[in-house]
Amino acid sequence: MISTSEALSRILSLLSPTDVETCALTEALGRVLAQTVCASRTQPPFSASAMDGYAVRRAEAEPGMTLKVIGESAAGHRFAGALGSGEAVRIFTGAPVPDGADDIVIQEDVTRVGDRITISPDRDQQRYIRPAGADFFQGDTFAGPKRLTPQDIALLAAMNIAEVPVYRRPDIALIATGDELVMPGGVPGPDQIISSNNLGLKALLEACGASCRLLPIAPDSADGLSSAFRLADGADVIVTLGGASVGDHDLVQEVAGTQGLDLDFYKVAMRPGKPLMAGRFGKSILVGLPGNPVSAMVCGHIFLRPAIDALLGLPSGPITRKQAKLSHDIGENAKREHYMRASVTQSDDGPVCQIASRQDSALLSVLATANALAVRPPLDPARKEGDLIEFIDLSF
Repeated sequence: MISTSEALSRILSLLSPTDVETCALTEALGRVLAQTVCASRTQPPFSASAMDGYAVRRAEAEPGMTLKVIGESAAGHRFAGALGSGEAVRIFTGAPVPDGADDIVIQEDVTRVGDRITISPDRDQQRYIRPAGADFFQGDTFAGPKRLTPQDIALLAAMNIAEVPVYRRPDIALIATGDELVMPGGVPGPDQIISSNNLGLKALLEACGASCRLLPIAPDSADGLSSAFRLADGADVIVTLGGASVGDHDLVQEVAGTQGLDLDFYKVAMRPGKPLMAGRFGKSILVGLPGNPVSAMVCGHIFLRPAIDALLGLPSGPITRKQAKLSHDIGENAKREHYMRASVTQSDDGPVCQIASRQDSALLSVLATANALAVRPPLDPARKEGDLIEFIDLSF
């Protein structure tokens, strides 16, 4: 068996970023920008008013002075002339500041009668002018790689960028294996159960930015698995669920081996998730996960989330670990690194971690109520309430 960190390192070494494609900005949320892009215009492209009021000359806007209003400047409709001595222009937020003006007196600080305004004695002395380029200039850069957020989309739109270069979503083929499995909505026989880990992993990987193909459940036969592998042809990563152990009905490694699998490793010193394997499989990468649903989901977080980042050109490596205080005493750990379902809450003294009392790798109900995985190193000694423990946040 190899360590979790070595297994992740080996998986990442098998991966390269996907191709770059062009994506409309309207569809780019959550996509990973592959290359640096440049603003095609300056924002704002002109000096603009930050408030509703009057554009004036600062030197003539002293309290008590009276000015003549000669026109109006609104957003999208600038005042065409220039401001002369003793003059003012009615202006609205976002409108271009007229030539000759260098100050905005807000409308609350003037008294207007006809086409004349008088400056209030206690006027606000701020200028309320946004200079051209206050936000960014033409040619300013927005660097990739970066997963695009709603805020990023707004900025890129203001830069007048309608399309962006992004990494293609990784194509992941998911193959659940086992005669005992039936898809949700089906009618299981007396010895069958409902398949869950394939749907859970599909949701997890798509949340990370992948495109997942949920292939038909492969029966426990060489022919069935071979058919499933043919359906997965062309995928960046093929993920099998179950059948990776050494039982009489665990055929994934054997069948994949007859079809050219170059196995990189098998078995990881972790709990849950020991029967995990990975290697090159033609033009794809094959990752064989355990069949127990919690084991599969834990391995999805530990190995596949960083793998998707690598395929998307993002910095990749172990998921960041945080620390919290234990809410209760726990016993010593065994020889394998243990990822324990837990709930982390905030207290006045910082985060507190409560490890679930039941850690059976078949109990999805426990996983569903957890928001973290507490990490126990191999041979970790017993811990006391209040001791610090590392955990992985299961949220995104």
